Amino acid sequence: MPYIPVRGVEHYYEWIGTDRPTGSKPVMVFIHGWGGSSRYWESTARALADRFDCLLYDLRGFGRSRPLTAPDSSEATLADPRAQLEALYDLETYAEDLAGLLDALGLDRVDLNSHSMGASVATLFLNRYGDRVRRAILTCSGIFEYDEPAFSAFHKWGGQVVKFRPLWLAKIPFVDRLFMARFLHRSIPTALQRAFLEDFLIADYEAALGTIYTSVSKKATEVMPREFARLQVPVLLVAGQYDRIIPAAMGREAANLSDRIDFVEISKTAHFPMLEDPQTYLQRVTEFLESASPA
Repeated sequence: MPYIPVRGVEHYYEWIGTDRPTGSKPVMVFIHGWGGSSRYWESTARALADRFDCLLYDLRGFGRSRPLTAPDSSEATLADPRAQLEALYDLETYAEDLAGLLDALGLDRVDLNSHSMGASVATLFLNRYGDRVRRAILTCSGIFEYDEPAFSAFHKWGGQVVKFRPLWLAKIPFVDRLFMARFLHRSIPTALQRAFLEDFLIADYEAALGTIYTSVSKKATEVMPREFARLQVPVLLVAGQYDRIIPAAMGREAANLSDRIDFVEISKTAHFPMLEDPQTYLQRVTEFLESASPA
């Protein structure tokens, strides 16, 4: 499997439809969400491979990419382990990883297609490296208000879920369907549901927990609205009508912050519209790519 060192961590990556960028087509980079890997982007990438060289990669600590090497212990480190995790797995550090990946592969300007937590990473990247992006697609993204009791309860629940992930769960019949039930409105292929469960089970503990803290946080509620408002690159924000993870209303609210954002809601889908209704998703993406002039 192809790996490349990015900021001291081995990252898995692969090209879809080509062994390397041809130079004759623009490059589209796909960014996956929390707990997953680039595997669920493969079908979308293959559908777009006739017009793009499509690059998939796994975020640090997820999928096939390596986690960070633990820093040396010290009194400061041990004093607040949560603060340490938040610093190591802040979403801005993932945006810096993406910049490092592009540098390592010698890529100048690209298009982005991102999902969920990956869409937050993409938004941060756009406002720091906007000259390196032509257009961007943010799938299932948005802004939310800070709710301290709800956030604390979510962090506690998420910590328990991440802590208890024995690999034997993947062997239980139909557990993959139960695992994906909250994320879907329409069914997706069984192989994909199983892949989601497998990726969740192998995700690095610290990466999974740290990104729970940083994705759902008071800081995120303050930073992300400003980030959406600052966007200068043409953006398509795609929402699923029945998404319970990031409701469509949150995506619409984010889109209203910038005239650079086109908003589309895909009916009868939830948190994975590109898999639940790939035909409509690809149609909306194609329409955006044909109408939006590259930045």
